[in-house]
Amino acid sequence: MTALLPFVLVLGIFFISENTFAQDRQDKKVIQLSGIILNSDSTDAVPGVNIYVPKKGRGTVSGRFGYFSMPVLEGDSVVFTFIGLKKQTFKVPETVENDRISLILTMEVDEIALAEIEVMPYPTEEEFKKAVVAMNVVDPMSISRTNMSPEMLLRWAETMPSSANENFRYFQQGQLLQNQDLYGPRPLRILDPFAWSQFIKSIKRGDLKSK
Repeated sequence: MTALLPFVLVLGIFFISENTFAQDRQDKKVIQLSGIILNSDSTDAVPGVNIYVPKKGRGTVSGRFGYFSMPVLEGDSVVFTFIGLKKQTFKVPETVENDRISLILTMEVDEIALAEIEVMPYPTEEEFKKAVVAMNVVDPMSISRTNMSPEMLLRWAETMPSSANENFRYFQQGQLLQNQDLYGPRPLRILDPFAWSQFIKSIKRGDLKSK
């Protein structure tokens, strides 16, 4: 009997605590908290803001247009956090006549000034100076002369695509040849007897002799 006494006392305290917690929870009314979150100048909505009640496992996130809605209890502290903005807390009143609360919350930019950091590729200034002195600098003019050599220019010209003018000229030549072949194949001048006759006359006249 004596051994069961501590167990009975602990069990009684547990039930008393549960009844008290349940009574407090029943006394508090559920409120639907909703609203819109804007930036500091009240022109743009802030989506993705974390909205939660600490230590109670309830929370939500603001939508695309900054709107949010979640159930809370009377007396809850609702926290609003977003990276780069100052954290804000809204305290739900202990007694609320209606079952809804609407908010228009503005969040300010959280400016954090960091100390200046100087980044150097060498651990000490002395080693950096030694590296600069020992550096083998290539003359930029020598590189330019190499790139402008005739061999290099010829190589680039061979691999360079045709310009717009060249493409247009090739297109016109193709159109001209297509029109010439429209009514039949083009005659071969080497088989034309009239052309041979004119060629022989020009030889006899001495047209091909060098002047």
